[in-house]
Amino acid sequence: MKTYTKDFYLVVAGQIISILGASLLRFALSLYVLDTTGRADLFATLSAISYIPRLLMPLGGAMADRFNRRDLMVIYDFSSSAIVLCLFMLMTYGNLSIIAVGTVMVLLSIISSMYTPAVNASVPLLVSHEKIENANGIVIAVQAISDVAAPILGGILYEAISVSALVVISSAAFFSSAVMEVFIRIPFIKKSKERNIVRIILKDLKDGFIYVVKEPFILRATILAALLNLILAPLLFVGAPIILRVSLKSTETMYGIGMSAISFAAVLGALIVGTLVKKLKISAVYRWLIIAAVLILPVAFSVMPLMPKLGYYPRFTMFLLGIIPISMILTLLSVFAISKVQKETSNENLGKVMAIIFAAANCTSPVGQVIYGAVFENFKTNVWIPVLAIGAVLFLAAIATQRILKNEQ
Repeated sequence: MKTYTKDFYLVVAGQIISILGASLLRFALSLYVLDTTGRADLFATLSAISYIPRLLMPLGGAMADRFNRRDLMVIYDFSSSAIVLCLFMLMTYGNLSIIAVGTVMVLLSIISSMYTPAVNASVPLLVSHEKIENANGIVIAVQAISDVAAPILGGILYEAISVSALVVISSAAFFSSAVMEVFIRIPFIKKSKERNIVRIILKDLKDGFIYVVKEPFILRATILAALLNLILAPLLFVGAPIILRVSLKSTETMYGIGMSAISFAAVLGALIVGTLVKKLKISAVYRWLIIAAVLILPVAFSVMPLMPKLGYYPRFTMFLLGIIPISMILTLLSVFAISKVQKETSNENLGKVMAIIFAAANCTSPVGQVIYGAVFENFKTNVWIPVLAIGAVLFLAAIATQRILKNEQ
């Protein structure tokens, strides 16, 4: 008996090509903006603006439940390829402005926000019930591996070839992914045609929100996802870089090693969730949060005032001993929660529900990152204080989670 179907392998292959192409493009455009303008604030603004379209994920989920998900994936990738090709034409024959770069980043972000629900809603239809956790782990691991590989590969290619060549490579990646997706077969029951499709999509969107609110488990899972991205995710994306670079004064090499280890731990967490699924219970999620709260202690100890006497490497090791398993736990719980929701949700609502959960997570993560950035800036010389506070908040969140999920099986 085959573990996965050919169609699932095609989805994963398309994801690898498409996501890596998108990651290379983001990296190339980032360096292009910085090299052209020399302004980090302008780049940060463009990056922030490109996150806003992620709020459109519920709309993408409604479309994923209304139309053939395979067709949507093909259209999205072909559209991305065409947009990036237009960017190349501007770079070659016109005057490429920062506004044009920002417009492309926003358009691609919009497409990505519509694309993700179509993929997430397709996974349960392409694998057996008992393999859903493994399949979701693979899909999320692809994203994490791209986040690790893109800066390395992008840096090499950016120096070896022109930025316009990288743009062409990205366009070709989207095109190749679209061609591959044409051969995917995803079960789809065609719904009756409606004259006013906009009104129907908006009604589907409303039904999706009502479904999430009325289903206790799904609502709790959505709250849990938002909570994890508010508390834990900013610690990895904002706190860890600040601790490594500012508090521990890591060199470029050691900083790279530390951040790569955190990213690799996320990949590992996504891949091992399938082996642990039989031992995991939704009612015991709070225990993992308590473990994460305890693991914050070595992170705090590594930046306490008396610790510099130990030297750099013992503190660096202490930091990694805490932050690496935290990264694994965050990814593991995310995949586990997503898989449970997929199993509990009917197919006609799957796209909308998954999109709402991802949108909730994407809304809270930037908020957490802004809060963490401000707090860490104010406690620049005593970073251990906010780190310990994070541990305390996480412990309280674990107690709240225990009460919320104690009756779930």
